[in-house]
Amino acid sequence: MTDAMTPENISVLEALHSTPARRYLSTDPIPDEIIWELLDAAVRGPSGGNSQLWAWIVLRDPEKKRQIAQWYREGWQAVYGPRREKELNGDATGRRTYLSAEHLAEHLEDAPVWIIPALLGPGESKNPRLGSSIYGAVQQLMLAARAYGIGATLTTLYSGHDKETCELLGLPEKSITMALVPLGYPVKGRWAQPKRRPLEEVVHWDAYGANRPRSAEQ
Repeated sequence: MTDAMTPENISVLEALHSTPARRYLSTDPIPDEIIWELLDAAVRGPSGGNSQLWAWIVLRDPEKKRQIAQWYREGWQAVYGPRREKELNGDATGRRTYLSAEHLAEHLEDAPVWIIPALLGPGESKNPRLGSSIYGAVQQLMLAARAYGIGATLTTLYSGHDKETCELLGLPEKSITMALVPLGYPVKGRWAQPKRRPLEEVVHWDAYGANRPRSAEQ
């Protein structure tokens, strides 16, 4: 067994604190054996009512990827294109984040493997939380990828064409896709703790606005 086939032995908390979005990905292939391991970890994640009404599409087909990538770039331009100048003139962290996300949009189809989790049968439901438990399973996929040194990010900018995406992937009628997760070995960046607002600013105790300082002993 090669080193690439052997996952890194890291603690759960270390993985949780060192798995940022990785958007600069190589085109190097990922072995099927590893993809199976990542998906085996994913399906151990949440499924509302243990219904498991999901399908996990492993996408390598270059033509299908190219089409979905076009829809993705359409979504990118609509949401983030108008903000480019502002983001590039902002602080260094925001600029780096924007440029990495832009790079992904421009090179999405170059990622060797995409994982597209889908829900089977929700149809035209208006419930905004329907199937949301699957995102916990997606995070498990990404944490498992981290153990194998594989970068990932969760994105949905293609979803303005979700119906067409479902048809392209041959999903059953009334299915919806929940995300697109490009996978690849990182070529830029590092495994590091993502920068976030101070915890004290976003945590509220018993009611919104009820803040308290975090103990220095913690």
